[in-house]
Amino acid sequence: MLKLTVKPGEYLLIGNEIKLVFAGGSSNNLRILVDAPKSMNIARSSTFEKQRLAEEPGNVVTHYKDRELSAEAQEKIRAILAEERKKARMAKRVQGQS
Repeated sequence: MLKLTVKPGEYLLIGNEIKLVFAGGSSNNLRILVDAPKSMNIARSSTFEKQRLAEEPGNVVTHYKDRELSAEAQEKIRAILAEERKKARMAKRVQGQS
């Protein structure tokens, strides 16, 4: 399994026919756009689980939850984001004055 970190607007190409576009999200939700041929079957893991298809060979969905970030790391991330927002606001003000 490949684990990637992507930014909104970035995409993944799978073969020549499938494109997955990361459209953004939050800490609990992820929005992706799937561009694939209509002939390709695309289904959520929850659909497999509801239909009890995950039990059949080839339909097993394995998911490993990421480790939780420490409170210290979360605070550092919040501080970095706050600083970046502050810089963006300042840059916007400077552009407005020009």
